[in-house]
Order: sequence, then structure tokens, then C-alpha cells
Amino acid sequence: MKHADELGRWLEEIFASIDAGDADAFVNFLSPDGTFRFGSGPAARGQQAVREAVAGFFATIDGCRHVLHRTWQDDDTVVCEGEVTYRRHDGSEITLPFCNVLALADGMIERYSVYADVAPLYATA
Repeated sequence: MKHADELGRWLEEIFASIDAGDADAFVNFLSPDGTFRFGSGPAARGQQAVREAVAGFFATIDGCRHVLHRTWQDDDTVVCEGEVTYRRHDGSEITLPFCNVLALADGMIERYSVYADVAPLYATA
């Protein structure tokens, strides 16, 4: 369990790596055999597979920025609730809610699950 201040800084670092589109920095928060699942997509296992999946997603957008509204934790799980604003390649933006669940082991993320519906991000008018 992380102290509240430490947890806040750690989450800021994680979301800063995501908002920077830095898949290499992001996977450094995961254990070597950690899993990452985005929405209803298949889970990627291992840092290389997660790096490829995350970099593939980053290529479909022009950027993003997260705002955390609430976070809480128990012994080995951290939950984050917030909103993410995605910038599309055409310059338009859309803000969507998300909830992430991070299962921890030895200070690393062993399972990162993103609960979000990103279908509106790719919807055409």
C-alpha cells in the first residue's frame, strides 16, 4: 500500500507517460509479465506486447490528457476514476469517462485494466 502522497505522485507519473504518448515509459510501471487490457479488447501480456499495443493505440490519436477525479486503494489494488480528452488527427477533441484498475505486486503493476468506451472516439459524424 502506498502513502497517499506517494500514490498521487506515482499516478501522476503513469498518466504523464500516457499523455506524452510514451509507450516505453508506460511499460516501465508494469511487471515484466504484466497484463494490460483496454476496454473490451484482448489483454496484452508482457512488456513488449503491452508496448506494441499501447503504441498502436497512440498512433490512432494525435494526443490525450487525463484528469483524475478520484483514486482509492486497498492492499494490492489502485482504482482511478476520471476523464480523458482525446485529440483526433483532424484536430477535433472528445472527452470521455474512464475507470482504471491496477493490481499491484512488489510495487509494480501486474494487471492494468482500463474500463472505458472509446467507440465515440472513432465514430464519424
